[in-house]
Order: sequence, then C-alpha cells, then structure tokens
Amino acid sequence: MRHVRRLAVLAAVLALLVALTSCAASTPTPIPGHPRVLIEMADGKTMTFELYPEYAPETVANFLALVDAKFYDGLTFHRVIKGSLIQGGDPKGDGTGNSDKTIKGEFTANGFKQNTLSHTFGTISMARSKSNNSASCQFFIMAGDGSTSLDGQYAAFGRLTDGSSDLLAIAAKPVELNATTGETSQPVDAIVIAHITRIADAEGTPTPAP
Repeated sequence: MRHVRRLAVLAAVLALLVALTSCAASTPTPIPGHPRVLIEMADGKTMTFELYPEYAPETVANFLALVDAKFYDGLTFHRVIKGSLIQGGDPKGDGTGNSDKTIKGEFTANGFKQNTLSHTFGTISMARSKSNNSASCQFFIMAGDGSTSLDGQYAAFGRLTDGSSDLLAIAAKPVELNATTGETSQPVDAIVIAHITRIADAEGTPTPAP
C-alpha cells in the first residue's frame, strides 16, 4: 500500500513538472545571465531581445560589438515582408551594405551543429548573401508564425522578450518596389532605428562586454 502511495506521489510530481515545462515553453521568460538588448525606434516603438551565445557565440559577440560601437543607431529596417519578417542593420539602406567584418555562418547547413534555434515568431537571426560565411551586420526578425525552412540555413541567435505589438506594427508598414533588389519590400516611409543598446539581464546585472 505504501509503495502504491509513493508511485502516486511520484506521478503527481512528474505531471506538475510537465505542466511547468509547457508553460515555460510558451512564455518567453528572460533567462538570468543572458545578454539583452533594447531596440528603440525613432517613432517611440521598442523591442527587447535576449541573446543566446551558447547557440551562436560568434554571432552574438559580433552583434554586441556593433551595438557597443553604436553602429546601428540611425540605420533602418529597409525590408518588410508582410506576415513574415523585417530586416535591418544595413548602412546602405538597400540590402547591399555590410560592416567591415564578416563572420562564420553558425547554422547546421554550414557544419555548425550546436545552433538548434528555430525561426519562430520574435526570433532574431543574421541575414547573409548566398555565401554561408557572408553575415556581417544585417539581421532579420521573424514577425509571422515562423518559417522552419529557415532553420539550419541562417544563424538565429536570440528571441523577443518584450514588444510584440510594436514588432507587428512595424511589420504592417506599407511597402513599395526596391529598385536595387527588385523585391516589393521597401518601406514607403523610412523605419528608423534610433538606438540599439545593451540593457541589464534578467537579474538586474549589466551584461558584460564580450
């Protein structure tokens, strides 16, 4: 009888753990110690992201170095694919610009197996050309239900933890033809990034420089 009671208690504990795990998976709660950045738009919209160096270490380090150098301040989201994503961080503003550095593509199709992050809503990932190791400064943010076709092809490195309504508002901006790329994705009015800055981690401790 005592053995049966023990099994019943164990089953109840396991059920509770499963329930708690399910809640954590559906709610983007910041993880203590992970770098976080705040994107402030010129029109007042804001988005907060948590970054994951354990999945994409060089990608996160490169992005934070650009943030610390204020590289992104004053640039734009130059590409909006309605119902899918927004893309920004290009110093030329037309999809062809880079910083002075390119990095290794940290995704499985490039032989980098530890990055298992999926391109779900709010995921931030590095843009690149056809070359696997061409990522530099441009990044994109998933603004739709996500696209598993991007998984393993691009280096996802973080997720949105606050500002989903502002992300959706940016993704709903009207677009026109981009004469450089031939894609109808160029915002009619410039979507300007005022600042991207580091903020304190989930425990209130400023995140260190890489």
